[in-house]
Amino acid sequence: MSHTGYTVIGTRQSRAFRVLWMLEELGLPFEHIAAPPRSEGVVAFNPAGKVPVLIDNGTPITDSTAILTYLADKHGQFTHPAGTLERARQDSLTQFLLDEFDAALWMAARHSFVLPEELRIGGIKDSLKWEFERSQKTLMDRFSEGPFLMGEMMTVPDIILSHCGNWALAAKFPITQHRLTDYLEMMRGRPAFKRAMDR
Repeated sequence: MSHTGYTVIGTRQSRAFRVLWMLEELGLPFEHIAAPPRSEGVVAFNPAGKVPVLIDNGTPITDSTAILTYLADKHGQFTHPAGTLERARQDSLTQFLLDEFDAALWMAARHSFVLPEELRIGGIKDSLKWEFERSQKTLMDRFSEGPFLMGEMMTVPDIILSHCGNWALAAKFPITQHRLTDYLEMMRGRPAFKRAMDR
């Protein structure tokens, strides 16, 4: 299905990276507007001012996971079909990563530079790092034989986990599981990942 109507709004340093990477993996043409959160170009499409925003033929879609799921479903790649047990497992992994990984990293970011200084809680990062370490151990029980999270096929949760893993390293959250370190290295080696990084 050829499609040329996509525009991605959001900087590569944000969760918009997940969408840029997915579109590179799909090999689809798109326009990228590297607007920061809460900037005029973003608020016009998402009143909350959050990025990423995907515009498909004039219609804005917000939330990185919703966008990834939409693109995967629409193009029939990086996902199991809706209504299958594999898809239920895939969605369960996605929710787990959002609850355990993304949420901890985002909470740490909020208390580092997002919230006004007087509302930041300094010591919160220690408890978040502790939780993050526990979540990694739990994830190991859910990891397939590989190479990807669910086995032979790369799916939406792989993009979320890889993005969170690299975000964790940048935020100095320790990756304690060797399996995860090797996995992240493999994912960073993907040509589409590198193309998205170069944007």
